[in-house]
Amino acid sequence: MSSIQSLRNKLEYRKGQRDKIQDTINSLKAKIKTDKQNLVRHERALEIVKQVGLATQKQLEYHLSEQVSLAMEAVFDDPYELIVNFLEKRGKTEVDLLFSRRGLTFSPMGNAGGGAIDIGSLALRIAYWAIREDKKVRPLLLLDEPFSRLKGQNANQRALAIIREISQQLGLQIIMISDERVSREDIIANADRVFQVSRDKQGVSEVRIL
Repeated sequence: MSSIQSLRNKLEYRKGQRDKIQDTINSLKAKIKTDKQNLVRHERALEIVKQVGLATQKQLEYHLSEQVSLAMEAVFDDPYELIVNFLEKRGKTEVDLLFSRRGLTFSPMGNAGGGAIDIGSLALRIAYWAIREDKKVRPLLLLDEPFSRLKGQNANQRALAIIREISQQLGLQIIMISDERVSREDIIANADRVFQVSRDKQGVSEVRIL
């Protein structure tokens, strides 16, 4: 009789284990189903983010290349165009900035004149400022001899005209230190206010408004 009771107890114990295992299976099945649904949502979200990222890259590529190329055309008779390439490297998005002219595309560093790089650098800073404009911060751009490698009086006169046009159209205050690569009359004509800084023999600086 005791052996039968023992078998019954074992049977009930096994049934209890079976029920627990079945509950675990059901719970895992429900979790798998939920995880699959979440995976589908995440994949859709990643695809949306990817598409938005590609669209943003295209807009940024156009914005940068257009601004720099226009600046080049305004200064040089034989201008470069800016080519913006977004690349995936080591799991991150990187950008290559290249110059193009007469069917040739190359890195500007070491292959283009310093004046072209100066103009391209300025145009990129303006384009970046236009994208990241903070309405709470007064728009101000401080330039220290931005065209120090730009050759030719005509090119430097055109560069000054660009500075004035950018300031007027964008409402951007520009404070620029000039090494007077053009005549003082040209500088005065393209600026709202000009200060001349000189130093006497004792090393004391004197500032006067021209």
